[in-house]
Amino acid sequence: MKLVYTGKTKNVFALDNGNYLLRFKDDCTGKDGVFDPGENSVGLTIEGVGNVNLRMTKHFFEKINAAGIRTHYVSADLKETTMEVLPAKVFGHGLEVICRLKAVGSFRRRYGEYIEEGADLPAYVETTFKNDALGDPLVTKDGLVALGVMTEQQYDDIKAMTQKITEVVADDLREKGLVLYDIKFEYGYAPDGSVMLIDEISSGNMRVYRDGKYIDPMTLSELFFA
Repeated sequence: MKLVYTGKTKNVFALDNGNYLLRFKDDCTGKDGVFDPGENSVGLTIEGVGNVNLRMTKHFFEKINAAGIRTHYVSADLKETTMEVLPAKVFGHGLEVICRLKAVGSFRRRYGEYIEEGADLPAYVETTFKNDALGDPLVTKDGLVALGVMTEQQYDDIKAMTQKITEVVADDLREKGLVLYDIKFEYGYAPDGSVMLIDEISSGNMRVYRDGKYIDPMTLSELFFA
């Protein structure tokens, strides 16, 4: 097993069988000692958070796989806080895909003159480049194709997958009395060009409310497994 990448919240190891192993850390993105999934740098360490994130990721990836949606997930070892995944290449230098069910956050800040805070959205999908220096800029489908980041078919597949996966997550949360407002995903592609969901799905990837009030990621994790 060889370490091939050290990330903010996970380390990546190459396995002898051609797959990869993700080891979840207790490091969190944030600022001034406060956990903030929107930040681009590690701001604090919370004991046990890596295991909690893996548990939630395992839960959702297994549900998504069962729904017939392709992911890179193979298996997880909660004791070792690791997840085995299939090899996949990222699009460009990394891309985030957001699905919005409610008008909040940066969407509301951009388009506030056209829409009320918290208004319903029709599973609106948008993409941003992962680029800390540029503030993760938005990019359109036409932009992605023109830049050679992906094909039109890959974009269409990602959009359809994103809306289906969001529905799976939202339905699961609804059973716990929680309302999903928005969520972000990452995708990669296999050698044949087919798209698959990668990375993780945990409380830091989503904005969730209960009784109209925002639930911070750590509290959400506690409620999810209560």
